[in-house]
Amino acid sequence: MASLLRETLFEISDQGPAPSKDFYTLVVTRREVIWRWWKISLRSEYRNTQPGQLRESHEEFKDDSVLMHKITVVFGPSILTYVSNLCNGEFDYLDRMPDPLILHIMTFLDLNDALRLRCTSSKYKKLCDSDQFWEHRAKVEWGTITPEMESLANILGWKKMFIAYKLHGEDTDEPEEQDEEKSEQQVEQDEEKSAQPVEQDEEKSEQPLAAD
Repeated sequence: MASLLRETLFEISDQGPAPSKDFYTLVVTRREVIWRWWKISLRSEYRNTQPGQLRESHEEFKDDSVLMHKITVVFGPSILTYVSNLCNGEFDYLDRMPDPLILHIMTFLDLNDALRLRCTSSKYKKLCDSDQFWEHRAKVEWGTITPEMESLANILGWKKMFIAYKLHGEDTDEPEEQDEEKSEQQVEQDEEKSAQPVEQDEEKSEQPLAAD
């Protein structure tokens, strides 16, 4: 699993909160936390200010409350928590897997679970909307893909083609269910009709006995 870890574990950039216009970048590597800043101001005393940089080891970062506060102000508490977890060796290996491997794993999920996964991050949204995912999904659902299905997928895209076939399959199921209901009703009606003459014959056979 360690081979999945690149040298740069995380990187994010953003402008500081208003009224500041300063620009910040936070980088976490396998050994360091790097904090960079660019002073952006129209005031003359800041015009020649050079960009700054602070580099700390993971252990040093854990004790630097000042830098932690700056990260919280600029990027928010969730980013601070994520960076702290990385410095503690808590890596998100799933997100670091190659996309083809993640797509293969996703094909074993229930479709509803895969769509829920889509809402967790922009990475999974992109993967869940990709043609590769829906092509994998179609092959898992249907086993074989005909040339006609591939041709339609090339025109509509695999996602639209999958949904179209899914809806078509549901529509074709409805008449079968209706036919089954009709056949059951027909059987009941036939049984009722066949029972009526028997009842009438029994009534007729009882009448002469009553007359006697």
